[in-house]
Amino acid sequence: MEAIVQQLTETLREANANKTPLRIIGGNTKHFYGNPSSGETLSTSAYRGIVDYEPTELVITARAGTPLAEIEAALKEKGQMLAFEPPHFSTRAPSPPAPLPLAGEGRFVQTSSGATLGGTIAAGLSGPRRPYAGAVRDLVLGIRMLDGNGIELRFGGRVMKNVAGYDVSRLMAGSLGTLGVILDVSLKTLPLPQTEITLHQQHNEADAIRLMNTWAGKPLPISATAWNGGDLGIRLSGAASAVAAARKTLGGDVVAPEQAAGFWQGIRDHRDPFFHSGTPLWRLSVKSTAPAIHLPGAQMIEWSGALRWFVSDADAHTVRQAAAAAGGHATLFRAADKSAGAFHPLSPALGALHRKLKQTFDPAGILNRGRIYSDI
Repeated sequence: MEAIVQQLTETLREANANKTPLRIIGGNTKHFYGNPSSGETLSTSAYRGIVDYEPTELVITARAGTPLAEIEAALKEKGQMLAFEPPHFSTRAPSPPAPLPLAGEGRFVQTSSGATLGGTIAAGLSGPRRPYAGAVRDLVLGIRMLDGNGIELRFGGRVMKNVAGYDVSRLMAGSLGTLGVILDVSLKTLPLPQTEITLHQQHNEADAIRLMNTWAGKPLPISATAWNGGDLGIRLSGAASAVAAARKTLGGDVVAPEQAAGFWQGIRDHRDPFFHSGTPLWRLSVKSTAPAIHLPGAQMIEWSGALRWFVSDADAHTVRQAAAAAGGHATLFRAADKSAGAFHPLSPALGALHRKLKQTFDPAGILNRGRIYSDI
């Protein structure tokens, strides 16, 4: 595998010398995310395999090209998981919609995924469990990478208390390959919950937001929430006694296990037809207590109200203004036209910081140029 690292190093050094733009990819399952990038393709998919896994230490280290499915299978065998519930995504079309998000049959399809560990970290996306178990960057312990000069860098390690000062390894989460080529990643793992059930309730938008925030302030084993069109799903995970007690406290109908698993996977991997209407998909990260946001089109709410998905034809200025008023920002997640920019505009101070980081790690500006912002 070190021969592959040497090849990547030589490619980076040559591209740096010639100012040749490179487009870094793993499984290429997140090609739609961010702004379009151009350049010669540099794939990390051949650099794969689990380097080290210590179940008793709750730490796994793997190479960037390792399929996410392979890592999750190895963890499941030992009764563990990636707590941030990373999305896989797929290019296959969603299955036909059912009458209700939580009550239909055959709505979600189990699919294989080409998502890789490197792409998962670079995208920095987390699934339904994120607000209750942590984001991807919270669970990154260490990273080995190549910067834009082809120089190997190592940050962090294999334990939580290993950094004095700024933890640069976590900076790579969400950088979309603009700062370097990820080689190896060490991640903290967590045990799988002993028991897991999903409840279904019906509420209007305002009541759903209020209830989700109320529950978030109580010692309840909630691991996911999702509201769409009057249907509210609540996933409970943990010790059997805690889940049983919470079920009595919250009420609602219990969803069949297979259907519940399909429902959450459908949201995590955007298999739910909600995400595939052909209309621009917006991702609004706002204060969880923010009241209803009024934009044209359909909406799905996750993360106890902190994540609001909109399928809307509203113009970018209107959407981003609404997100800012709710204490957050808006990302144009999927759209045929991203001329308005995929990500929320930065303030002058934050823009200067981003450009300085880019200059430090990739002075020639060859890595995934423009993927986040046009000048980064």
